[in-house]
Amino acid sequence: MDQDSQKRSVAEAALAIVEPRLERDTVLGIGTGSTANLFIDGLAELAHLFDGAVASSEASAERLRQHQIPVYDLNAVNRIELYIDGADECNEALQLIKGGGAALTREKIVAAVAQEFICIADESKWVPVLGDFPLPVEAIPMARSHVARELVKLGGDPVLREGVITDNGNCILDVHNFPIAEPLATEARINAIVGVVCNGLFAARPADQLLLGTAQGVQTFRRPASSLD
Repeated sequence: MDQDSQKRSVAEAALAIVEPRLERDTVLGIGTGSTANLFIDGLAELAHLFDGAVASSEASAERLRQHQIPVYDLNAVNRIELYIDGADECNEALQLIKGGGAALTREKIVAAVAQEFICIADESKWVPVLGDFPLPVEAIPMARSHVARELVKLGGDPVLREGVITDNGNCILDVHNFPIAEPLATEARINAIVGVVCNGLFAARPADQLLLGTAQGVQTFRRPASSLD
C-alpha cells in the first residue's frame, strides 16, 4: 500500500468512527492538509447527518463549503465533539508536530476546544523522536529576528518560510536540526518567547487517538494516560 493509499485508508477509517456519533446538532472540527482533505471529501456524503464544522484554515473552510457543509466561526459554537486532522510527525505518546500547511495556531485552538482529537496519518509520519520534520513556529512579523535568535539559543536552526503568510497575518519560522526529546517542556519554552504566536508541537494537547495507515492496513493507537512528560 503506497502513501496515497494509506492516506485514503485512514480517512475512510476516521469516517467509519465518526459516522455513528453524528447527530443533528453535532459540530466537527476539521483540520488542514492532504489527509484532512480526503476526510472532508468523504464527509460530504454524511453532510445531512450533522450541523456543520469549524475549520482550522481558510483552505479547509472553502473545501467544506464546496461540499455544502456549513462552516462556523469557533466563537459561535458551544461544543466541538470531534476534531479530525493529520500530522507531520507523531510519536508513541501521540504527541505531534503540525504546521506544514502553516495552519498550526488555528489547529491548536480547535484541538484545545474539541472533546476528542483523532489524528489521521500515514506511516511515514511515525517517529521515535520528534524533530526530523522542521518544527514550525508562527511569529509576529516585527519579532521575526528576535524569535529566530531565541530559537538558536535553544539549539535549533530557524529558517524563514519564504512567501508564506498565515491566515492570521504572521510569518513562519521552520526550526531545522532540532531533535525534541522533551516535547512538553520544549513547547512551553518556545511559546514563552516574546513574539511567538504558537509553535507546532502538540504535546500539551496531544491526539487522543491515532489512525495510522501502514502497508498492512490501518493501525489504531490511543493515548497512554502518562503521555504528558
